[in-house]
Amino acid sequence: MDTMTLWHVTGWGFAALAFAALLVGFSKTAVSGANTVSLAIFAAVLPARASTGVLLPVLIAGDVLAVLTYRRHAHWPTLWRLFPAVAAGVVAGTLFLVWADDGVVRTSIGAILLLMAGVTVWRRRTAGAGDEPDAVTTRAGRAKARSYGVLGGFTTMVANAGGPVMSLYLLSAGFRKLGFLGTSAFFFLIVNVSKVPFSAGLGLIDGRSLLLDAALVVFVVPGALLGKWAVHRINQRLFEQLVIGATVVGGVQLLLR
Repeated sequence: MDTMTLWHVTGWGFAALAFAALLVGFSKTAVSGANTVSLAIFAAVLPARASTGVLLPVLIAGDVLAVLTYRRHAHWPTLWRLFPAVAAGVVAGTLFLVWADDGVVRTSIGAILLLMAGVTVWRRRTAGAGDEPDAVTTRAGRAKARSYGVLGGFTTMVANAGGPVMSLYLLSAGFRKLGFLGTSAFFFLIVNVSKVPFSAGLGLIDGRSLLLDAALVVFVVPGALLGKWAVHRINQRLFEQLVIGATVVGGVQLLLR
């Protein structure tokens, strides 16, 4: 029995998943947060709850490639301030997944996508008004880091949708492109790897999901290479508009499914 039969995925469905995996690689090295489109595709092709477990190893592969590309540009003081709050959010997300069935998860993912689309619109309008990265040493900065960290941990555990939350935080903290990409690369590699035991304990990662991952992860590499090539050339404003539109469509589709 092949992977597509095991998951009852059609040829078109697998092609959509392969495109989503390619987009993961692209988002990790070019436009962080674009993988919300991948999330919508995975949740549409696969059972919504199971899709989060299948997508996680694909995201980790993209994180590894992003770290290899931007490892010299990470801002570690920011990362250390975020991790405790993110851990609390991941625990809260795990407890939610214990309770939620597939329909609730699908609705939650759709709502999160629409929320993240709104967050991204707000981020683009306020991106020029951020502080410098070291502003997180103030009381207001620490409070902001905690609130974004908890929300980012919860959304990344429930729906692998922490990208827009953390993108908003890093931009509001004044990070420029390379510092943004380097810091987010290490952040998501560490957070996503830490989620693996939780996802496995919930039954979201098993031999069947890893078999599908093995077929999809090869598509992450060309996406990452394309992102590395495009990061200094892409018209990011137009691309983010397309990402927001696709995210809204995906979120509405999941809510109405």
